[in-house]
Amino acid sequence: MKSICVYCGANFNGDPLLSKAVEDLAAAFADQQIRLIYGGGSLGVMGMIADGVLKKKGLVTGVIPQFLLDLEVGNMEVTELIITENMHQRKQKMADLADGFIILPGGFGTLEEFFEVLTWLQLGLHRKAIGVLNVNGFYDHLFAQLDVMVEQRMLKADHRKLVIDSDQPGVLLRKMKAFTTVPDPLWPKDRDLI
Repeated sequence: MKSICVYCGANFNGDPLLSKAVEDLAAAFADQQIRLIYGGGSLGVMGMIADGVLKKKGLVTGVIPQFLLDLEVGNMEVTELIITENMHQRKQKMADLADGFIILPGGFGTLEEFFEVLTWLQLGLHRKAIGVLNVNGFYDHLFAQLDVMVEQRMLKADHRKLVIDSDQPGVLLRKMKAFTTVPDPLWPKDRDLI
Protein backbone atom coordinates (compact mmCIF):
# COMPACT_ATOMS: atom_id res chain seq x y z
CA MET A 1 0.00 0.00 0.00
CA LYS A 2 1.52 3.26 -1.14
CA SER A 3 -1.36 5.47 -0.01
CA ILE A 4 -4.07 5.18 2.64
CA CYS A 5 -7.14 7.36 3.04
CA VAL A 6 -7.86 8.23 6.67
CA TYR A 7 -11.40 9.18 7.66
CA CYS A 8 -11.66 10.99 10.99
CA GLY A 9 -13.28 13.85 12.84
CA ALA A 10 -12.73 17.60 12.61
CA ASN A 11 -13.07 17.58 16.42
CA PHE A 12 -10.75 16.24 19.12
CA ASN A 13 -12.07 15.05 22.47
CA GLY A 14 -8.82 15.52 24.37
CA ASP A 15 -8.23 11.76 24.87
CA PRO A 16 -4.46 11.24 25.36
CA LEU A 17 -4.80 7.66 24.08
CA LEU A 18 -6.23 8.99 20.81
CA SER A 19 -3.48 11.58 20.58
CA LYS A 20 -0.84 8.85 21.03
CA ALA A 21 -2.53 6.55 18.49
CA VAL A 22 -2.63 9.35 15.90
CA GLU A 23 1.04 10.11 16.56
CA ASP A 24 1.96 6.42 16.18
CA LEU A 25 -0.07 6.08 12.99
CA ALA A 26 1.55 9.18 11.52
CA ALA A 27 5.00 7.80 12.33
CA ALA A 28 4.12 4.45 10.73
CA PHE A 29 2.95 6.21 7.56
CA ALA A 30 6.18 8.19 7.31
CA ASP A 31 8.41 5.20 8.16
CA GLN A 32 6.68 2.96 5.62
CA GLN A 33 6.48 5.71 2.99
CA ILE A 34 2.69 5.57 2.87
CA ARG A 35 1.11 8.75 1.56
CA LEU A 36 -1.73 10.06 3.71
CA ILE A 37 -4.91 10.88 1.80
CA TYR A 38 -7.36 12.80 3.96
CA GLY A 39 -10.06 15.48 3.94
CA GLY A 40 -7.71 18.45 3.78
CA GLY A 41 -8.76 20.06 7.05
CA SER A 42 -6.63 21.65 9.75
CA LEU A 43 -8.92 21.03 12.72
CA GLY A 44 -9.40 18.17 15.17
CA VAL A 45 -8.15 14.65 14.57
CA MET A 46 -8.00 15.46 10.86
CA GLY A 47 -5.45 18.20 11.47
CA MET A 48 -3.55 16.06 13.97
CA ILE A 49 -2.93 13.18 11.55
CA ALA A 50 -1.85 15.50 8.74
CA ASP A 51 0.48 17.49 10.99
CA GLY A 52 1.91 14.28 12.44
CA VAL A 53 2.79 12.84 9.04
CA LEU A 54 4.27 16.16 7.88
CA LYS A 55 6.42 16.45 11.02
CA LYS A 56 7.86 13.02 10.21
CA LYS A 57 8.67 14.21 6.66
CA GLY A 58 5.92 12.08 5.14
CA LEU A 59 3.66 12.93 2.20
CA VAL A 60 0.14 14.27 2.67
CA THR A 61 -2.57 14.85 0.07
CA GLY A 62 -5.58 16.79 1.27
CA VAL A 63 -8.85 16.81 -0.67
CA ILE A 64 -11.27 19.55 0.29
CA PRO A 65 -14.36 21.10 -1.31
CA GLN A 66 -14.22 24.81 -2.08
CA PHE A 67 -16.93 25.73 0.44
CA LEU A 68 -14.89 24.31 3.33
CA LEU A 69 -11.75 26.02 2.08
CA ASP A 70 -13.72 29.27 2.04
CA LEU A 71 -14.47 28.74 5.75
CA GLU A 72 -10.69 28.78 6.33
CA VAL A 73 -10.50 25.23 7.64
CA GLY A 74 -8.16 23.96 4.91
CA ASN A 75 -4.61 22.89 5.72
CA MET A 76 -2.31 24.90 3.47
CA GLU A 77 0.83 23.10 4.75
CA VAL A 78 0.12 19.75 3.06
CA THR A 79 2.25 18.31 0.28
CA GLU A 80 -0.65 18.54 -2.16
CA LEU A 81 -4.08 20.15 -1.76
CA ILE A 82 -6.80 19.15 -4.21
CA ILE A 83 -9.88 21.39 -4.28
CA THR A 84 -13.17 19.92 -5.43
CA GLU A 85 -16.52 21.51 -6.26
CA ASN A 86 -18.51 19.49 -3.74
CA MET A 87 -18.50 16.71 -1.14
CA HIS A 88 -19.33 13.98 -3.65
CA GLN A 89 -16.30 14.80 -5.77
CA ARG A 90 -14.17 14.98 -2.63
CA LYS A 91 -15.15 11.49 -1.49
CA GLN A 92 -14.68 9.99 -4.94
CA LYS A 93 -11.24 11.59 -5.36
CA MET A 94 -10.09 10.40 -1.94
CA ALA A 95 -11.23 6.85 -2.69
CA ASP A 96 -9.59 6.88 -6.12
CA LEU A 97 -6.23 8.00 -4.71
CA ALA A 98 -6.14 5.44 -1.89
CA ASP A 99 -4.90 1.85 -1.77
CA GLY A 100 -6.74 1.31 1.53
CA PHE A 101 -8.80 3.07 4.19
CA ILE A 102 -8.40 3.65 7.93
CA ILE A 103 -11.17 4.94 10.14
CA LEU A 104 -10.24 6.91 13.26
CA PRO A 105 -12.70 8.28 15.84
CA GLY A 106 -15.06 10.87 14.37
CA GLY A 107 -18.68 11.86 13.95
CA PHE A 108 -21.42 11.58 11.33
CA GLY A 109 -19.13 12.29 8.38
CA THR A 110 -16.60 9.67 9.45
CA LEU A 111 -19.27 6.99 9.75
CA GLU A 112 -20.85 7.98 6.44
CA GLU A 113 -17.51 7.69 4.65
CA PHE A 114 -16.73 4.39 6.39
CA PHE A 115 -20.01 2.75 5.43
CA GLU A 116 -19.81 4.01 1.86
CA VAL A 117 -16.41 2.43 1.13
CA LEU A 118 -17.42 -0.67 3.12
CA THR A 119 -20.54 -1.06 1.00
CA TRP A 120 -18.45 -0.64 -2.15
CA LEU A 121 -16.15 -3.43 -0.92
CA GLN A 122 -19.14 -5.65 -0.11
CA LEU A 123 -20.42 -5.14 -3.65
CA GLY A 124 -17.04 -5.86 -5.19
CA LEU A 125 -16.56 -2.33 -6.54
CA HIS A 126 -13.06 -2.25 -5.06
CA ARG A 127 -10.66 -4.65 -3.30
CA LYS A 128 -9.06 -2.21 -0.87
CA ALA A 129 -8.62 -3.08 2.79
CA ILE A 130 -10.67 -1.14 5.34
CA GLY A 131 -9.25 -0.86 8.84
CA VAL A 132 -10.77 0.65 11.97
CA LEU A 133 -8.36 1.98 14.58
CA ASN A 134 -10.50 1.32 17.63
CA VAL A 135 -8.83 3.65 20.11
CA ASN A 136 -9.95 3.21 23.73
CA GLY A 137 -13.00 1.18 22.65
CA PHE A 138 -14.45 4.08 20.65
CA TYR A 139 -16.08 1.74 18.11
CA ASP A 140 -17.02 -1.14 20.44
CA HIS A 141 -20.73 -0.31 20.25
CA LEU A 142 -20.59 -0.04 16.46
CA PHE A 143 -18.97 -3.48 16.23
CA ALA A 144 -21.65 -4.84 18.57
CA GLN A 145 -24.31 -3.46 16.22
CA LEU A 146 -22.63 -5.17 13.25
CA ASP A 147 -22.74 -8.44 15.21
CA VAL A 148 -26.46 -7.91 15.88
CA MET A 149 -26.96 -7.44 12.13
CA VAL A 150 -25.31 -10.85 11.57
CA GLU A 151 -27.34 -12.47 14.36
CA GLN A 152 -30.54 -11.04 12.89
CA ARG A 153 -29.53 -12.28 9.40
CA MET A 154 -29.45 -8.78 7.90
CA LEU A 155 -25.70 -9.06 7.24
CA LYS A 156 -23.71 -12.09 6.15
CA ALA A 157 -20.95 -13.23 8.50
CA ASP A 158 -18.45 -13.16 5.62
CA HIS A 159 -19.31 -9.52 5.00
CA ARG A 160 -18.86 -8.70 8.70
CA LYS A 161 -15.29 -10.02 8.38
CA LEU A 162 -14.52 -7.29 5.84
CA VAL A 163 -14.04 -4.86 8.74
CA ILE A 164 -10.45 -5.13 9.97
CA ASP A 165 -9.82 -3.67 13.40
CA SER A 166 -7.18 -3.17 16.05
CA ASP A 167 -6.38 -0.65 18.75
CA GLN A 168 -2.71 -0.61 17.66
CA PRO A 169 -1.67 1.26 14.46
CA GLY A 170 1.15 -1.16 13.60
CA VAL A 171 -1.04 -4.23 14.03
CA LEU A 172 -3.81 -2.64 11.97
CA LEU A 173 -1.44 -1.86 9.09
CA ARG A 174 -0.09 -5.44 9.11
CA LYS A 175 -3.62 -6.86 8.98
CA MET A 176 -4.55 -4.51 6.14
CA LYS A 177 -1.47 -5.44 4.11
CA ALA A 178 -2.31 -9.13 4.55
CA PHE A 179 -5.83 -8.45 3.27
CA THR A 180 -4.59 -6.72 0.12
CA THR A 181 -2.50 -9.75 -0.83
CA VAL A 182 -5.48 -12.13 -0.95
CA PRO A 183 -5.28 -13.53 -4.52
CA ASP A 184 -8.84 -14.82 -4.96
CA PRO A 185 -11.85 -12.58 -5.58
CA LEU A 186 -14.04 -12.09 -2.53
CA TRP A 187 -17.21 -13.04 -4.38
CA PRO A 188 -18.21 -15.68 -6.92
CA LYS A 189 -19.75 -14.42 -10.15
CA ASP A 190 -23.25 -15.28 -8.97
CA ARG A 191 -22.68 -13.57 -5.61
CA ASP A 192 -25.53 -12.73 -3.30
CA LEU A 193 -25.26 -8.97 -2.77
CA ILE A 194 -27.14 -8.93 0.54
